[in-house]
Amino acid sequence: MRSQRRAHAIAFMLFIVAVIGCKSSSNSKTSTQSSQSTSSNMSSSPSDKPAPATHANIAGKYAITGTNPNGTMYRGALEVIEHGDVYQFRWNAGNQYDGVGVVNGDVVAVAFANGPNGTGCGVVDYNIQSDGSLVGRWGFWGKDEAGTENATRTSGTALEGEYDGSGKNPNGTTYKVKITVEPAGNLYRFVWSNNTDGVGIKQGDNVAVGIGGARCGFVAYEIKSDGLEGIWGGYGSDRTGTEKAAKQ
Repeated sequence: MRSQRRAHAIAFMLFIVAVIGCKSSSNSKTSTQSSQSTSSNMSSSPSDKPAPATHANIAGKYAITGTNPNGTMYRGALEVIEHGDVYQFRWNAGNQYDGVGVVNGDVVAVAFANGPNGTGCGVVDYNIQSDGSLVGRWGFWGKDEAGTENATRTSGTALEGEYDGSGKNPNGTTYKVKITVEPAGNLYRFVWSNNTDGVGIKQGDNVAVGIGGARCGFVAYEIKSDGLEGIWGGYGSDRTGTEKAAKQ
């Protein structure tokens, strides 16, 4: 996504060590959870495929401006391409970045990697309910369909604590999972009992979680009438950057 910011930020996400790319350098961002680990923990009980969520189509070309975690600024271009239930995000800001985004209400959460291939990067976006439960959608790079996941908190306060989760894969099979959420500086670390973990950014009643390890970064954008406005980060640090994308 951003050349300078990635270089200074990709040492971060859910795991604790990596290197995101900063504008003038050539590094990348970071993320969490893997499609392989998620699918391997699904139950075999089939059900109807969840209907795609309704939302404004964000596909198109954007001009981006942003700040890296160290405060330096960058500019570039972003193309958002619709792929079924998810979106492909392709940045050029000195370096190329590629990612997958899922829309959940007025937020689009994106996981990305340095280069033209985001394989292994995934993202989950949850809306936090008044009772503390989580209602989310997830997707992985290279897959055109999104899954769903809901979680009920069994212990803890605010976002932190233990959760019982249940979800549905794009093929209709369902699964159950335990989730632990703990603070990670200004961010949150999510650990699923299916050997997946990630780091999330909480904004209001929404939390966007990147999955995929040190290679993957994540962005949480608010969808605006004239474009996207977001916060991004990566593996190994709780420092974050910002990005605005104006639709062309």
